[in-house]
Amino acid sequence: MTIASNDERFQHGAQDYAAYLQSPEGRWRADLALANLQDFLPIPQATRPRCALDIGCGTGVTALSLTRLGFHVTLLDSSQTMLDLARSAARDAGITDGVAFQLGDAAQLTDLLRDSSFDVVLCHNLLEYLDDPATVLRAAARALRDDSAILSIVVRNQAGEVLKAAIQAGDLAAAEENLTAEWGRESLYGGAVRLFTSPGLNAMLNAASLSLVAQRGIRVLSDYLPPRISRSSEYARILELERKLGSQPEFAAVARYTQCLARRGRLERTQL
Repeated sequence: MTIASNDERFQHGAQDYAAYLQSPEGRWRADLALANLQDFLPIPQATRPRCALDIGCGTGVTALSLTRLGFHVTLLDSSQTMLDLARSAARDAGITDGVAFQLGDAAQLTDLLRDSSFDVVLCHNLLEYLDDPATVLRAAARALRDDSAILSIVVRNQAGEVLKAAIQAGDLAAAEENLTAEWGRESLYGGAVRLFTSPGLNAMLNAASLSLVAQRGIRVLSDYLPPRISRSSEYARILELERKLGSQPEFAAVARYTQCLARRGRLERTQL
């Protein structure tokens, strides 16, 4: 099974995706990824501004948050509709400086940004939709400015699909199948989505000359809370609990999403 890099789902489903990001589930995914990333952001330099690249930026939620932290941000997406939503969000937030919008396919990243380098590169929930994620990951690694720059990857976790099938859907057959599945079903768009394992991710990082700095789980339990718990009124409390669980390997291993934070070259220590 393959997925086209310029997927039509993102050309026509941008409004659905924007609505999802306003839901508690969408907000948890974005807020947790940003909070984890902030633990590893490079130290500001007096001689130059910090620059960030968001590959497959979508509506720009995380990228625009980085502008508030002082980053100059380039938002790249193959969907003009997504970029229009991101541009509108920036305008509504009063963000006019330090942000650039680039229409283009992640598969052509090297050609699109040939002479650019970045202190932070985001690759959030993109690789699972690509026909050749390893090539895009290598290009993302080359876009890092130096060995202190950080790459943040968020992907669909295979183990999380097992629990989702069993707990949410009550489908034991699907849960068993997902134990070894390389592909899942995207509930928002209805198409195929690639599933990742920790060994598979580590192999891709090594092939791209990247070293894992930290691995975090995103949405360990929030998807399975009973209806009596209000997702809105308890949002902050659940977010804090998710942060604690996602930093512990035994819980991160079964999260819905895996976040990897990596740098170029070899590091002596890996934080789990």
